[in-house]
Amino acid sequence: MVVPIALTAVAAFFVALLLTQQFRHYALAKGLMDVPNARSSHQLPTPRGGGVAIVVAVLLALSALSLMQVLAARTAAGFIASGAIAAAIGYSDDRKQVSLLVRLAAQFASAVCVLWFLRVESLTRALGMPEGAALVVAPLALFHTVWMLNLTNFMDGIDGIASTEVITVCAGLAACVGAVAPEGTNSLRMELLACVAVLASATAGFLRWNWPPAKIFMGDAGSGFLGVMLAALSLLAAAVHPALFWSSTILSGVFIVDATVTLFRRVARRETFYHAHRSHAYQHAARRWSHKRVTVAVALLNICWLLPWALLAARGSLHGAVAIVVAYIPLVALALQLKAGLPD
Repeated sequence: MVVPIALTAVAAFFVALLLTQQFRHYALAKGLMDVPNARSSHQLPTPRGGGVAIVVAVLLALSALSLMQVLAARTAAGFIASGAIAAAIGYSDDRKQVSLLVRLAAQFASAVCVLWFLRVESLTRALGMPEGAALVVAPLALFHTVWMLNLTNFMDGIDGIASTEVITVCAGLAACVGAVAPEGTNSLRMELLACVAVLASATAGFLRWNWPPAKIFMGDAGSGFLGVMLAALSLLAAAVHPALFWSSTILSGVFIVDATVTLFRRVARRETFYHAHRSHAYQHAARRWSHKRVTVAVALLNICWLLPWALLAARGSLHGAVAIVVAYIPLVALALQLKAGLPD
């Protein structure tokens, strides 16, 4: 199975790379530009909507892997259905603003697809709860998936950051799959690695055009899609081995902590939390330093700080919940230091 996965991942990279270039030309020709305003972190009008290239590349690659029987039909359906819904509502919002209720309805539908096809029983087991607790875990998993979708959108505010996050999280999760004690069928491990490889490769193809200074932006279609893909990966990881759910959650710590701390602080300040703003920790940092330095710092945090804790959780050297607390505490302190959730 390794050769088909590798070839499909390479194909996903080049499809995303070439499609992003074409979307950029189209956006320039049609005037589909992200014009800077008071809440923007960029200074020049930039083409937007390039994340659709990631969506197309990943969905085609997953379909191919399913036809080659590398992915089970149920796994492929879960990723494809949830991703397509998230991308569709994001694309609609990119073109013409969609009401909050419609967006939330579509986002919850996407999350339901994740839970329906990938099943919540594996997450229940990962949390160390009895099978009967699935009815309690399911709503939590639903909201977790919707939050992952939204927070990836929130965190996609400077050049290259969301793409870099996804690539490093996927690479870290692949390392954790290699470190975890074998459990269950080998085919399920290969399914997880196939999804990780395809998502990382397609995102890398887009990053060629999104690296600072960005030549095109991802847009809500791309960021929402990537968010729900990360959530789906965490559920599939839990099915491979309970420890891998904790590892995947640790690896996503930079985005989870910054978005969550910012949200709570804005709610505490009685601000309209769903309105656009630029008060995330990474946005404060980008204004102090630069987009490139902050994006590189996120990659280094993921690789040098979060990955070791994720590996400890995967190997069973430390309980996942404990590893998350230890890994997140410095991130929370850093977010507070960078004034996450506070105005300029």
